[in-house]
Amino acid sequence: MNSSVGKMSSTCISMAIRDFYKKHDNYTNIIKPYFRNSSDNVQAASAALDLIKNVQVAAIIGPMTSSQADFVIELGNKEKVPVISQAASPSLSPNNNRYFIRSAHDSTLQLKPITELIKHFGWSEVVFVFEHGQYGRGLVPYLSDAMMNIGTKVTSQIVIYPSVSDDWILAELYRLKTMQTRVFVVHALPQVASRLFEMVTEAGMMDEGYVWIITEGLATNLQYLDDENELMQGVIGIKSYIPNSGALNDFRKRWKREFHSLYPDDDLTTLDMSGIRVYDTVFGLGLALENIAKQKNRDKKMGPRLLPLIRNFRLDGLSGEFNVVNGQLHPSVYEIVNIIGNGEKTIGFWSTEIDGISNKLDNVTKGTLKPVTWPGDSHVIPKGWEMPVSNKNMLRVGVRVGGFDQFIDANIDPETGQVTMTGFCVDVFNAVIDELPYALKYEFVRFVSSDGKRPAGSFDELVLNLSIGGYDAVAGDITILADRSDKVSFTLPYTEAGVSLVVPIKDERKSTWIFMKPLEKDLWITTGAFFIYTGLVVWVIEHRVNEEFRGPPRKQLGMLLWYSFSTVVYAHREKLISNLSRFVVIVWVFVMLVLTSSYTASLSSMLTVQQLQPRYTDINEIKINGESIGYQDGSFVREMLKDMGFNDTQLKNYSTFDQYHDALQLGSQKGGVSAIMEELPYIRVFLAKHCNMYTMTGPIHKTAGFGFAFPIGSPLVHDLSRAVLQVTEKQMMNITNHWFREDAKCDQQKPQMSIEGLGHDSFKGVFLLAGLSSTSALLIFFFRFLYQNREMLVSQDHSVSQKIVVIAKTFDVFRDDESKPSVESNTNNSPAISVFHQEARVDEGFSSTQPGSPVLDTIQVVETISN
Repeated sequence: MNSSVGKMSSTCISMAIRDFYKKHDNYTNIIKPYFRNSSDNVQAASAALDLIKNVQVAAIIGPMTSSQADFVIELGNKEKVPVISQAASPSLSPNNNRYFIRSAHDSTLQLKPITELIKHFGWSEVVFVFEHGQYGRGLVPYLSDAMMNIGTKVTSQIVIYPSVSDDWILAELYRLKTMQTRVFVVHALPQVASRLFEMVTEAGMMDEGYVWIITEGLATNLQYLDDENELMQGVIGIKSYIPNSGALNDFRKRWKREFHSLYPDDDLTTLDMSGIRVYDTVFGLGLALENIAKQKNRDKKMGPRLLPLIRNFRLDGLSGEFNVVNGQLHPSVYEIVNIIGNGEKTIGFWSTEIDGISNKLDNVTKGTLKPVTWPGDSHVIPKGWEMPVSNKNMLRVGVRVGGFDQFIDANIDPETGQVTMTGFCVDVFNAVIDELPYALKYEFVRFVSSDGKRPAGSFDELVLNLSIGGYDAVAGDITILADRSDKVSFTLPYTEAGVSLVVPIKDERKSTWIFMKPLEKDLWITTGAFFIYTGLVVWVIEHRVNEEFRGPPRKQLGMLLWYSFSTVVYAHREKLISNLSRFVVIVWVFVMLVLTSSYTASLSSMLTVQQLQPRYTDINEIKINGESIGYQDGSFVREMLKDMGFNDTQLKNYSTFDQYHDALQLGSQKGGVSAIMEELPYIRVFLAKHCNMYTMTGPIHKTAGFGFAFPIGSPLVHDLSRAVLQVTEKQMMNITNHWFREDAKCDQQKPQMSIEGLGHDSFKGVFLLAGLSSTSALLIFFFRFLYQNREMLVSQDHSVSQKIVVIAKTFDVFRDDESKPSVESNTNNSPAISVFHQEARVDEGFSSTQPGSPVLDTIQVVETISN
């Protein structure tokens, strides 16, 4: 009764009795309190036994601690006297103890807002610090299960006995400090917690990067800690929420006056949640007793009659909705507070309605919290995890600085000598570290010679140095290779992968044969074939009706080729007589119009637009010619080139993009190189700088890209690989644009690469049209010709070869207006030839029987065959 809790509770009970009967002045059953001390377990059990046996109380309020309540509840169950206590240990269950009514929340219920808080900030590991005893141990298994459900690991559990020395607590804290986890959940009563946080401050564990979360039992009793505000700045607490109301404010004022009147020398005790719940408990008891008074059965003992009325009741009290169901006070809302300055600030709530955290009591803002001030007066959300490296404070990250400044470079302050690392690879590494779910302190260490002016070795030597413990990690433009992976572990790559050639380009407008380039080879061949085919079709159709298509063979061959090719420039002047040949030529002229228009447009583009072609397209051409090829100094590309068959005299190493440019400008003949073999990230940067002069060519030899290296077995590899994916998805484009933005001038004047010639695929339609029209006309002509000479074909007395000769001679010798020979059978069944004479046209100037006439020539040939 001399403790702060005892003074506060007794004052609240007395005031509740007066207030209840002032409000219900017509009630006949009056509560009479009997107060007893319970400073330890034995005294609590003795006091309870005295109250039950000697005073014969109807119910017992208290005690407050779980260990004392355990004894008293056992007595209450035995003697059938209800025990109303705020003991929150889950080992004390109203379900197993019928006469136990818990007027506080089960301590396991607070794990929901705690886990939601940890999940909200993404902390993957926690340390549980708890007080020895029933109060502390009861929560341990439930906390482990709750953390497991959200994927968070409890890496360590520290038990603090009330009797241990401060040195023991300090030693345990130093041990925790050497571990990786920086999130601590403390479940202890004020007396132990006060000593704990004093040692936490001394150990330097209230600095930036640490997280301390206290459970409800401590968060609601901070006033009992020594210098709590100074020791616990930035701590987050979970406690039951009491809604502010006029009745509560009025009671606080009245309680303060009465308390000071009773205990004028006590300036430390303040009204807290436990006192308010005691007040509401008395109101519940008063209502239950009045209901008993209305019952007719008065022979039954008071405890059993009272029990059902207080195991289930509900009232709107000072603490809000005071709802007891089956002996357990049901939770409604938890408040998340941040200890700042001289008090605490509410940063959020958890309630059963929204089943999550929110900075307001609504569903709209679910998943949000107000800004938090963390230990060390920091406003940066702690990562919750730090990687200790060989008991050192910093992760030593080795970097090889060469001449490719955009990727990685070192700036040295001439006055202080301080080294600042910059570049694309550095920004990516920094962004990846920021994405880790924990804090990782690191420093860049240059891999340079003793004079600090050049790299200390190749990239392979840097990786070897890491494998033997020279560094804790390696960052920069390190390519992931199979032989390197045997020595170290790599993260996922963060750049594109591959190796290719960079060669000078030449302008195709200066080529002697550029006029051939508008059409591809297959289109030239197809066009030429159609020229000949079309000319042949026209000659066949016109040969029998048009004098200009007759004459000696050389003349006819020339006419065939001339007429067809002259259509290109529409220079043909020969008059066509047959409608079939006219149809063929019309279609072919249309085809020529399409072809010549396309050819003209393509050639114009080639002559007006700069045409850039790689000087070399095959690396074997460079090797066979004995020309030189360049590579980056210290790169694995040298060994790749040697595997391709290049000898040492052909290989030249360079360290900057400017050296690449100078070497390519000189060429192999003047001491430079014909090409540069390099990785794609470097090629992109180099070509962006020299857009008019060089191009990438040849196949891309696959590699895995750039990655960060760590010793084999390092736990950081998995976490950084995951962080690499996050940076690649969210930030890589911005980082790339910052370092590799293409020159604006180069972007404006960027030449177009070679315009490809037109292929036959683009003209399939017109060639199909020309082929169909020519072939159709040719077939119509032949069918008509054979029909006109059907007498020769139907003869049964002569061989096929004789008929073919006569038909061919008829086609070549006779015009359509001349008589034609016919094959007939004589009466003696011997071969004979009779000729159906037609009158020759007078204007032809010759007779069908004149010597040398076509008819006589044909007769002579046929007679010779017959004989």
